[in-house]
Amino acid sequence: MSAQPDNSITRAPAAFGDELLSFADDSSGVVPRRRTSDNPWKILIADDDDAVHSISRMVLRDFEFEGRGLVFISAHSGQETQRMVEAHPDAAILLLDVVMESDNAGLDVVRHVRDVMRNRFMRIILRTGQPGQAPERWVVVNYDINDYREKTELTAQKLVTTVVSALRAYRDIQIIEASRRGLEQIVGASRDLFEPQSLSQFSAGVLNQLTALLNLGADSLFLQSSGFAAKRDHAHEQDAFTILAGTGQFEMAVGRNLHEAVPGHVLQRLLAAREAGRTLVDGNEFAGYFKTSNGSENMVYLHTRRSLGEMDVHLLQVFASNVAIAFDNIYLNDEITSTQVELILTLSEVVETRSKETGRHVFRVGEYSHLMGSKIGLSPRECDLLRMAAPMHDLGKIGISDAILCKPGRLTAPEFEAMKRHTTIGHDILKGSRRDGLRAAAIVALHHHECWDGSGYPAGLVGDQIHIFGRIVGMADVFDALANKRIYKEAWPIDQVMDYIANLSGTKFDPRLVQVIRDHLDEFVDILRRYPD
Repeated sequence: MSAQPDNSITRAPAAFGDELLSFADDSSGVVPRRRTSDNPWKILIADDDDAVHSISRMVLRDFEFEGRGLVFISAHSGQETQRMVEAHPDAAILLLDVVMESDNAGLDVVRHVRDVMRNRFMRIILRTGQPGQAPERWVVVNYDINDYREKTELTAQKLVTTVVSALRAYRDIQIIEASRRGLEQIVGASRDLFEPQSLSQFSAGVLNQLTALLNLGADSLFLQSSGFAAKRDHAHEQDAFTILAGTGQFEMAVGRNLHEAVPGHVLQRLLAAREAGRTLVDGNEFAGYFKTSNGSENMVYLHTRRSLGEMDVHLLQVFASNVAIAFDNIYLNDEITSTQVELILTLSEVVETRSKETGRHVFRVGEYSHLMGSKIGLSPRECDLLRMAAPMHDLGKIGISDAILCKPGRLTAPEFEAMKRHTTIGHDILKGSRRDGLRAAAIVALHHHECWDGSGYPAGLVGDQIHIFGRIVGMADVFDALANKRIYKEAWPIDQVMDYIANLSGTKFDPRLVQVIRDHLDEFVDILRRYPD
């Protein structure tokens, strides 16, 4: 019997105010209790008989399993059912009629769910009023279904029993799948957390990985979580923790002091973890505490809308041990990088001082280069390399004699040829390094005097043959040299500097970079003013 389609999604009505009669799964079977329903299980009813829909909803209206009620989705034909399972792939159970608009409509749905959608989680219960059309043994052997019932045998109690059994199986499969994803996430997290990155990026990654480990994403089985990561450097005052990253209700707290940005009970929980000197997991709270070998302290807090189970706690403990090591590695990497940058700047300033240039020049060139790289779409990693490499653009001047380097007047042709060698000398000094920053500096040293039209040196490269790092640093170097006082000239006004650069667009400079500095001139001038000689 056919009927008008009812595509609505209906939540099972509560018979006792805001509470539902629930069935808790325990060793003794199904035990009734009353509890507010949250995050209901989806049940898809597919049948061309309206009475079957009505009876199924009536029997299951007060049903709840593990504290969660039901929400019903209706379909009245095989084609409509296929659309519904595609729209709701997270449905736990499909109560499926065999004969609808055709004798095999239900079996076609089974094939679609299993073979086309590759959905192995949905529990399919085949219900038929014409068992002769689809004999049980033949259907069970040839189709991936989970139960086969004749409509005449499905009494109210049998329907409840069947649904409980199916939900229990669905729940267990979800747990197994969550375990599999958790193991994948631990492997992935352990790999990703050791990649070089800033502490803020790392902290945001910790929150994302924790959420993934616990299957707490917005589109997952459970509800979304809230959390944050905070740090206190050993050089700062005793309790000055700063929030580095946040999700959920803590998203707007980034950059604020921990004591000002979080509720008192959260602060107490974190301080308890700090006092204990270890990570604490209790109920639906994860309070991670990590102290690095150099004395810096870091804390991660995660609050979930469900209690953390034994498996969750185990995953978090494994993860926390990796996080503690990773925090140490991040600080160690930052310290190495900071030392490397300081040595680079010191060496570059020594070279600039020898040639009578100002020490802050190389620092500003690094800042200009980082800014310009970001404006043309280089990755954060490339921009950081550029900032580190740019100050070393004239490192090769260390191999140029004082007579040429410090000559106050115009260089003769032979002297200029000798001066041009500073590009290759710098490249030769740096090219053998295995460090990305120094390898980038080798490129910058070699290319920063090449010109867009091929008139530069040492190789006379044209256009895109010049590495983008060399093009950027070459322009940044000229911008800063013109805008600042030198022993042989006064500082030029910014408009005069820009006129000079604009006139050389397409000859000395990459036109795209000229446009970038025009469009964002105020930001370049801000660097110039913030870091005077």
